[in-house]
Amino acid sequence: MSVVVLLLFAGLSEAAGRILPLLARRPGMPRTLVAGSLLTAGLVEAAVFALWPLTAWTLSELVVSSPPPGDGLEWTAGLVAPLLLSAVLAFPLLGPLLHLLLFVGVGAGLAGPLAEASGLGWWGAAGCVAVAGTGLGVAVEAVRRLVVRISAPRTTEPIS
Repeated sequence: MSVVVLLLFAGLSEAAGRILPLLARRPGMPRTLVAGSLLTAGLVEAAVFALWPLTAWTLSELVVSSPPPGDGLEWTAGLVAPLLLSAVLAFPLLGPLLHLLLFVGVGAGLAGPLAEASGLGWWGAAGCVAVAGTGLGVAVEAVRRLVVRISAPRTTEPIS
């Protein structure tokens, strides 16, 4: 249960770091819309964080020739805590480079348990974690941009 709570907090923090700067540029938005957007985005981010080990495990199954001997890779409270810290630092003014370095650290932390569970070497497991994290990040960013494009107010040209 603590892992779920930590993942939800990390998702909400990551969403706040991405949504609040956008909302600051659009004053006058209804508070219910802001709260709904923040909650929805936080749940999506938490789901993506939760999928990271599962996606890395699936990639490791594709890499090894025989099925991995382990049961899979799951988040533990010790692995999620640095993720929560990196999500808190997602606020753009607090340092995107530090945020990226913390995500790399979290990924390195996931590589060890993945290597043990799958039978891959550490570098192979780190590659699976990196590809999974990058793929999930690109997918979320694409959806985020699509939502922004769809929800952006349209300006009409004056009829002359």
